[in-house]
Amino acid sequence: MIIANPIYDTVFKRMMENERVAKFFIGTLLEQEIESVEVKPQEFTYIKDLDQNDPEVVKFITGKMRERLFINVFRLDFIATIKTENGELKKILIEIQKANNQIDLMRFRRYLGEQYKKEDTINNEKHTLPLTTIYILGFNLPEIESACIKVERNYKDLVNKKIIDKRSDFVEKLTHDSFIVQIQRITNRYQTTLDKLLSVFEQNNFLDEYQITKQFQHPTDNDDVRLLTDILHQSGVNPEERKQIEIEQEAWRTINALFEGKEKELKKKIKENEKALEENEKALEEKEKALEEKDKVLEEKDKVLEEKDKVLEEKDKVLEEKDKVLEEKDKLIEELMKKLNEKK
Repeated sequence: MIIANPIYDTVFKRMMENERVAKFFIGTLLEQEIESVEVKPQEFTYIKDLDQNDPEVVKFITGKMRERLFINVFRLDFIATIKTENGELKKILIEIQKANNQIDLMRFRRYLGEQYKKEDTINNEKHTLPLTTIYILGFNLPEIESACIKVERNYKDLVNKKIIDKRSDFVEKLTHDSFIVQIQRITNRYQTTLDKLLSVFEQNNFLDEYQITKQFQHPTDNDDVRLLTDILHQSGVNPEERKQIEIEQEAWRTINALFEGKEKELKKKIKENEKALEENEKALEEKEKALEEKDKVLEEKDKVLEEKDKVLEEKDKVLEEKDKVLEEKDKLIEELMKKLNEKK
């Protein structure tokens, strides 16, 4: 079966618009039965975050390209409000990040902070919901080889050195679990429900050089997978939807080229700064060495002066003794003269 590559925002949005597929996607990752789900895509345009006075930006984004980026190309972050089978309400933030761009990371940190502050309206009532994040990455994390991981919290009693099996509403609303899918690390494993979900995102068997459509080669023996692949098939063969994917892809090439240039410039500046810092450290080291030598000279000078003071002190003592001897001599002469005068 031919299906569209779901890593594109427009395709993923189409996929998550189906409630059953959204429940399957989120429930499979969270390993929970989802009673209800509401997914809201949040639009974000790159051009708003770019410095319009930056020569590199002006170079890439001019005229019709600027208009196209502003109108057609946006990033979609997906917010899903779910209710689990035990009645718990949660907010799920889903982020597709195709390239390892710093601007995406910083944007999502700000976005995450905003979601922590935001109250949600459920049945006309305000709620502060616990958060869970799902990251679908188009690049590899070099330290982690697994295609899908869960970053899970636990409560640890540090006094008694044991895990606490209870949950606090206060803690749950201030911390969150995360799920990370590395699509480049997905293999052709097709055993568990998770394997079957991940197989849709597998980046192999493409039918075109732009990697927009691919051949899904696994059996659709799961009703949810069958529904999901049917939706992706429609996106892959529908000319209008394919055109939207092509526009998105073209803009991503432009944005990545822009960021690649800026990243090279940033790396160059970092290298120059590191070199300047190294030279400054070397100069400082030499200065400290010179000061150390100077301190040694001053220390030697102090020793010489101290020895000189001792010599002068000894000299003063000798002179003092000499004065005493002379004084005694004068007294003796005076007495002798006195005696001589008496004899006369």
